[in-house]
Amino acid sequence: MVNLLPRLVLLHLLVVLLHQSVWCLNYTKFRQVGDLRLARIQKHLDTLNKPPVFSIQSPDGDIIDCVHKRKQPALDHPLLKNHKIQRVPPEMPKMRSTMETQEEDDGGKSANISQSDGYIRRGAWQMWHRNGERCPKGTVPVRRSTVHDVLRADSLYDFGKKRRSMAPLARRADAPDVVSGNGHEHAIAYTGTSSEIYGAKATINVWDPKIEVLNEFSLSQIWVLSGSFDGSDLNSIEAGWQVSPELYGDSRPRLFTYWTSDAYQATGCYNLLCSGFVQTNSRIAIGAAISPLSEFQGSQFDVTIVIWKDPKLGNWWMGFGDNTLVGYWPAELFTHLADRATMVEWGGEVVNSRANGRHTSTEMGSGHFAEDGFGKASYFRNLEIVDSDNSLISARDISTLAENTNCYNIKSSNNNQWGTYFYYGGPGRNPECQ
Repeated sequence: MVNLLPRLVLLHLLVVLLHQSVWCLNYTKFRQVGDLRLARIQKHLDTLNKPPVFSIQSPDGDIIDCVHKRKQPALDHPLLKNHKIQRVPPEMPKMRSTMETQEEDDGGKSANISQSDGYIRRGAWQMWHRNGERCPKGTVPVRRSTVHDVLRADSLYDFGKKRRSMAPLARRADAPDVVSGNGHEHAIAYTGTSSEIYGAKATINVWDPKIEVLNEFSLSQIWVLSGSFDGSDLNSIEAGWQVSPELYGDSRPRLFTYWTSDAYQATGCYNLLCSGFVQTNSRIAIGAAISPLSEFQGSQFDVTIVIWKDPKLGNWWMGFGDNTLVGYWPAELFTHLADRATMVEWGGEVVNSRANGRHTSTEMGSGHFAEDGFGKASYFRNLEIVDSDNSLISARDISTLAENTNCYNIKSSNNNQWGTYFYYGGPGRNPECQ
């Protein structure tokens, strides 16, 4: 790691929202960057951004570098120096067949929508594919990091990492370990503690929630957890979609991953912003923008994400869409998760920085409360867990949690088509949420 100056100044700059909520975040417009700091940032980026075989300019401004699989950032991790990329496909969890388009039973809110309308559309994809370009076989797509990406973080050390809360959430003994306090708010469903969890799956519709200030985010994800919820040894594997102007420099929803083996203290990061996650797919770029998106009272675009432990080699794999393998977190990265998980969470999280002395207007999900239902509120459907037999079973016995239901809430149910599901989200600041 690069040593940091002890007198590093925290960056807290607000920028103007331009061009339909796309942030303009070029920090050199606002301040001078010292030569020493710039040199340290560039040295870190030279290590992070591997020499590409081929590069693709995405319509959204991203540069996607096609990096040889054996040169990807993951293999720089000290625990993976002798790691051989898993070439044998993992044993997929035994899956049930699902309908491509479904009509939700939500008390009549969507009763006028027929299945033939294709109101739910699977396969929200990524913007960098729009020009028809692909990474060559034997390479993996990596979103290139820039100096401006690093300057938006509080420090070089904090770049690509979640901020660990210092104030634990008051909760039941079996409630989940959410990064609460410090402005983090949630609307989640979670399993009871168990010793027989080997993965999780869900289908999530994708929206573009509005973010009020730069250092806030809104995400929807799956957490796979093990370890002490009150100590420093929590292991977590996470994946979903998020809007984070600080991390990406815009307000587009993006596919993301995260991992930690020490409760978000020193290990792990988002996406490929540190070594660890081994990518195997040449078509899916982690951290790239998702398109198209769900529309209010219109078509709903959703993505399916599954995280599970390969019963043969023990690595934790991520699948996206219809059984597309993205890559894996090697078992060597973890302590407790080297064995199995003890809890799964599904749902939304936002940061409420109270920048103006009142609750943020940053939205969760679609920006609408759970009771608004299908076509208006965000959803997670077909919640499943992977058992010790590597089989998917419906997550029937779940609990829900939301710290402030006047700002964001969650309502769960189940039926034959969506299995266990829930609506969640909210607008943030409103007359009942100040």
